[in-house]
Amino acid sequence: MMIKGAARIEINEVGPRDGLQIERAHVPTPDKIAFVDALSACGFARIEVTSFTSPKAIPALADAQEVMRGIQRRPGVVYTALVPNIRGLERARECAMDEINLVMSASETHNRANLRMTREQSLAQLLGILSAANTQPALPCNVSLSTVFGCPFEGEVNPEDVIRLARSVVDAGASGITLCDTTGMAYPSQVAEMCERVQEALPSTPLTIHLHNTRGMALANAIAAWQTGVTRFDAAAGGLGGCPYAPGASGNVSTEELVHMFQCMGIDTSVDLPALLAVVRGLPALVQRDFNLPLLAAGHRLHTHPAPAWLAERFPPDQLTAGNP
Repeated sequence: MMIKGAARIEINEVGPRDGLQIERAHVPTPDKIAFVDALSACGFARIEVTSFTSPKAIPALADAQEVMRGIQRRPGVVYTALVPNIRGLERARECAMDEINLVMSASETHNRANLRMTREQSLAQLLGILSAANTQPALPCNVSLSTVFGCPFEGEVNPEDVIRLARSVVDAGASGITLCDTTGMAYPSQVAEMCERVQEALPSTPLTIHLHNTRGMALANAIAAWQTGVTRFDAAAGGLGGCPYAPGASGNVSTEELVHMFQCMGIDTSVDLPALLAVVRGLPALVQRDFNLPLLAAGHRLHTHPAPAWLAERFPPDQLTAGNP
């Protein structure tokens, strides 16, 4: 069966930023640096390292500049960070970021709860950052639109609002758009329709999908996006992350599960899965809590196990051979 979709995809590992910012345990700066360095060795296209947000707003990432200055940058890896305002942009420039990520919500209530601003206020701020970032030397800016596939306060989100916001930031110089299923409300046919509409409206703009697995549909949603031609995916090692405004929300789509799925389908992810699983194995110690990690427990689908010992007694090797066609 032929399936529409690219033969190669790019994965943006967001665990160091989107994941660690919500963890209760304090992760020391050297451990964050080691985490990013280990991920860099796995072959990711992008790694979202940190956030240049006020330390009062996100204490877990107060060491953003120290982390960026401490990591070993690998050629070919794009290192990104979230930037909330002009001051954050200045800090990003000081750290020679490859790219920055700007965020606002597609739904009004979530934007007010998360960013303490109306959508129009957030959009105006983003346009100001984009204008400043596009001065020489220009710094590429991706814009992530949260709650595209549903708002925990309002329910359904109007796709026209999403397209309007996306077009506004692209016209202002955004180098890419990310559609975010912030609280895991998306479902496959919805994802496919939204991806098609945004790609039709902005055919020259790289599109990324950011998925959460709150209701167990993240991998199915990833396939739906890929079938429309999307080749860029956010994911977090071990499924790190979550949203404080969605009771019961789980973390991001698990990077290792996303990589495993696409690799089984013959899609090139450039990610070294065994190396990634070694990183994931260290997550419980890093954030000081237990994880439910099915792929780590079961291994790759072709990871085989010794046959039961009694088989050799009941079915001698010559009988097994004789029974083969």
